[in-house]
Amino acid sequence: MEILKTENLKKTYGSGEAKVEALRGVNLTVNKGEFLSIVGTSGSGKSTLLHMLGGLDRPTDGKVIIDGKDIFSLKDEELTIFRRRKIGFVFQAFNLVPVMSVYENIVLPIELDGEKPNQELVNEIINTLGLSEKLKAYPSQLSGGQQQRVAIARALASAPAIILADEPTGNLDSKTTQDVMGLLKVTSQKFAQTIVMITHNDEIAQLADRSIRIEDGMIVRG
Repeated sequence: MEILKTENLKKTYGSGEAKVEALRGVNLTVNKGEFLSIVGTSGSGKSTLLHMLGGLDRPTDGKVIIDGKDIFSLKDEELTIFRRRKIGFVFQAFNLVPVMSVYENIVLPIELDGEKPNQELVNEIINTLGLSEKLKAYPSQLSGGQQQRVAIARALASAPAIILADEPTGNLDSKTTQDVMGLLKVTSQKFAQTIVMITHNDEIAQLADRSIRIEDGMIVRG
């Protein structure tokens, strides 16, 4: 069952001699529960694609359909709400709130939406990611790997339709990278969570269920 689909997705920046075609007609389908990696070098269009999939930037042409909804048919405010409820993000820079505890960071997106966390699910995520001893700690008291675990927990806690991971191991050493990738794979399987991850690292990409390559704004493999 497909959870994410793009149709002829294009993104152009600038005009005339300064025109850059960042995406040139990307067609992509991701099934529910799939862990997909998108690999490409710097400038290949992978970050632009992830921003489009997450509704963080609007395409020049084409569609992004998530959970049956054409997200760019929504007005800005509607898109913000949809993104908060349906899309989880894991960034290279962690993006944790420094004045909030680990637990407060994990449930923040749910509370911003005016909802109460599903405590059973949140507890299971916390235990799965090995964070139960750190719930009262602040981000500054955590290692990089622990901060990324919190970011993953935050993305999972609202049970989104899809998680988008942007170079999630980019700031981590090789040992921690393996740990975090293992946790992403475990959480994808355990919670039937759809994950789309971009990376420039072929070895990391191969740890996903399926890997595709993007070059010059087009999918060339997958």
